[in-house]
Amino acid sequence: MLAAILRSICKIIFRVKVNGLEHVPKEDRLLIVANHESFLDGLLLGLFLPKRATFVVHTGVLKNRIFRQFLRLTPHLAVDPVSPLAMKQVIRRLDLGENVVIFPEGRITLTGSLMKVYDGPGFVAAKTGARILPVRVEGAAQSYFGRLSDAHPRKLFPRVTLTVLPSTEIVIENPSNHAPLSAKQRRRIAGEGMRGVMQKMLFQAQKSRTFFEAFLDTVDKFGRSTKIVEDMNEVEETYQELLKKSLALGRIACKVSTPKEVVGVLMPNVTNTLALILGMSAFNRIPAMLNYTSGTAGMQNACTAANIKTIITSRKFIEAAALEQVVAQFQGLNIVYLEDLRSQFGVRDRAWLMGYALHYPRAAMDETRPEDIAVILFTSGSEGKPKGVVHSHKSILANIAQIMAVLDFNPTDKFMMVLPMFHAFGFTGSLLPILGGIKIMIFPSPLQYKVIPEVIYDKGCTVLFATSTFLGNYAKFAHPYDFYKLRFVVAGAEKLNEEVRKTYHEKFGIRILEGYGTTECAPVLSANTPMANRHGSVGQLMPGIDYKLEPVPGIEQGGVFHVKGENVMLGYYKYDAPAQLEVPEQGWYNTGDVVTVDNEGFIFIKGRVKRFAKVAGEMVSLEVVEKIAHTAAPEHQHAATTQVDLQRGENIVLFTTDPALKREDLQIVAKNLGTPELAIARKIIRLDEIPLLGTGKTDYVMLKEKAEAV
Repeated sequence: MLAAILRSICKIIFRVKVNGLEHVPKEDRLLIVANHESFLDGLLLGLFLPKRATFVVHTGVLKNRIFRQFLRLTPHLAVDPVSPLAMKQVIRRLDLGENVVIFPEGRITLTGSLMKVYDGPGFVAAKTGARILPVRVEGAAQSYFGRLSDAHPRKLFPRVTLTVLPSTEIVIENPSNHAPLSAKQRRRIAGEGMRGVMQKMLFQAQKSRTFFEAFLDTVDKFGRSTKIVEDMNEVEETYQELLKKSLALGRIACKVSTPKEVVGVLMPNVTNTLALILGMSAFNRIPAMLNYTSGTAGMQNACTAANIKTIITSRKFIEAAALEQVVAQFQGLNIVYLEDLRSQFGVRDRAWLMGYALHYPRAAMDETRPEDIAVILFTSGSEGKPKGVVHSHKSILANIAQIMAVLDFNPTDKFMMVLPMFHAFGFTGSLLPILGGIKIMIFPSPLQYKVIPEVIYDKGCTVLFATSTFLGNYAKFAHPYDFYKLRFVVAGAEKLNEEVRKTYHEKFGIRILEGYGTTECAPVLSANTPMANRHGSVGQLMPGIDYKLEPVPGIEQGGVFHVKGENVMLGYYKYDAPAQLEVPEQGWYNTGDVVTVDNEGFIFIKGRVKRFAKVAGEMVSLEVVEKIAHTAAPEHQHAATTQVDLQRGENIVLFTTDPALKREDLQIVAKNLGTPELAIARKIIRLDEIPLLGTGKTDYVMLKEKAEAV
């Protein structure tokens, strides 16, 4: 009777909603695990889950007299999560056929994200073979029963949602050809398994929404007066101001396009670009992010692939970036400038914005489904004409949820976004903080190597996404104290240079987290994290992604990496078949990368299939060739490619900025590294600098042309 009364009270004041009750197994002996948001969590789980269970509580909770009284209403077991003997009592309860509720974090979150997961609960699950029932608690952290910092919004009675996910289990398999695992190893592996269960739970509990719906949910959660975004105009704008800009720019985009039309966006990294993307999403227009560093031909080919007829840009940007001649050479495209469109935003539009849309944005937006096309990004064109990568709202938001499940970004952070929004890493990386209540500083160009460290210092940024090349250049000009607040430096888009890794560790005391992804996967597939980091790897897969390896003739270790998950693109738009969607076969995307995956799920990139040379009948990774050069001359840049050789099949050509590098130096390093003689470049060509694409990647197409011309 008391439980029924408390349940009714919670339904009224916290508007508790329970999803996924169909996933609760009929049988008992369940290990129910949940993220720990507040002191309310145990009460809520006890009241709303249709299973009577024993609650495992931290011994510190019993010191509170109020909670001691609440715990009298339900079976409970007080344990110290750091005690090796504590979990024996939990195992005994499960062996007796009881259900047990436990919080693997052992404490209430201080960040709003998943914190350290103790090994004990995972060991219990593996030892007993009990089914694990994950339950996502959402909203309770915002109450005054939580322990979040002042940067998080607090409400007297926040809306609380409990989401029950399908049950699972942890099975520890002994690796083949290995000695039996020790108890310590089994416990650690089980702990890793439980961390994976918790991360997958956070990802799977995400809502299915569109960009603009997710944006409006975030505005409601954090409040319209919250300052969120800033660019080089040095004006920190609030959610209210960003919402107003988004609605206005979306309305303007409607004047030059029709619903579901693909519209080219040729804009710099500024707040208005982010607002334009959100605004176009609100009114069911599809932004196609054009790479303004790819020249007239590159952009024209991209427009052909996606069947783009109209491009929205800014006259001020075109002049500042000296793109007048590039734009003048476009053929068959309608170029519209925001400066001109503003004059068309008349009295009726202003009345609509101020009197209706700002107050009722959900009613003002057009109907759009999460599965609809949200954005078109373009491959770099490093292997031919650029392809349009078609992403839905669901795929981009799924990747954001995956990232947030494994990295504890929170509202106390501030992002420094230097990567352009036409780059998949920059696009998703710009939306993530906006949709997570995290401040962001949008910087116009990643190439301002002297300025960017100073801005990071001045603005107190804590998160930086960049490529290895860009990070290396920032380190050259940064004062050792410029990065004093950075707690996350994430490198992607290219292999992390070992010298860059060492420089950040020794000069700034920062551990770079190397990740891996592709434009086609929105883009992040894996990343090292503070809780799971392995040197030389690109980390473990994001939750919710499956993979398979396809053997490659001539390559003994590893295989071609294929992935499948909610973050995988809808398909390609290609130049030869404009606006005709070419979907991945059965949902599997072939990354074209050769990888190995160890027993704990860490991924090691061996190189791209197309970046293997066949020399005298043997397959040689050009990544290994570059590694030898980087080891021989770490302070210089190097890039390897091939040229045709009628006798050997192919020759390896190394481009380097080191004027003193000789083949003999490479031979010494190769011998020390234990790499074969075939991996030593046959020719060495000196350049003042290695050519780069606008994304920061090496321009191998240009280097290939240079090599063939030698």
